[in-house]
Amino acid sequence: MSIFTLSNISYAYGNKAKEVLSDLNYKFEEGKIYAIVGKSGAGKTTLLSLLSGLTKPTKGTIQFDETNITRINSYKYRSQFVGVIFQSYNLLPHLTAAENVVLSIDVSGKKIENKKMKALELLESVGIDEVTANRRILKLSGGEQQRVAIARTLSYDPKVILADEPTGNVDGETEKNIMEIFRKLVVVEQKCVIIVTHSPEVARMSDVVYELKKSESLINV
Repeated sequence: MSIFTLSNISYAYGNKAKEVLSDLNYKFEEGKIYAIVGKSGAGKTTLLSLLSGLTKPTKGTIQFDETNITRINSYKYRSQFVGVIFQSYNLLPHLTAAENVVLSIDVSGKKIENKKMKALELLESVGIDEVTANRRILKLSGGEQQRVAIARTLSYDPKVILADEPTGNVDGETEKNIMEIFRKLVVVEQKCVIIVTHSPEVARMSDVVYELKKSESLINV
């Protein structure tokens, strides 16, 4: 089932600037991992920003679950329906791993009786034990921080996970482990995972790979 439908999407910085993205028409389905690849400047991160609702297209429409995302409350959209994992993690360094996840639950507005227990369960699901969960973010490795970022995103159970270079700052073994987490999410929970990446290994482990070329549509490779 299609979760995102892009219709004639174009984007340009400024009214007279050259288009970064031009006439994109594509669908993203539940239960699949998509890798978006391409050279720097091809618009990969811009596409992710459009899907997250942080940026509006210059032309065209994006539908989420058959509804134009411009008609969905932006706060609700990003705190309940779509989860974004940033390359820099965007975790609060003065909080513990568990506290970062609890904060995300609070922001989503979900009614959970024991938020700390839920946070520990989510962290355990991505390979973070209770001892590590109670450490401050600055005490964690890059791979551990990325796992925390994934758990934080899962705290409000979004249908779609958008990840910007989620393995860009980790070693090869951690990259494989992170992709295994994403694989479990699409197989068991039928989520849609869309990853912007430069990694050939991430592309190889994805279900569908698209190359985004400058001012061109997504090309199936």
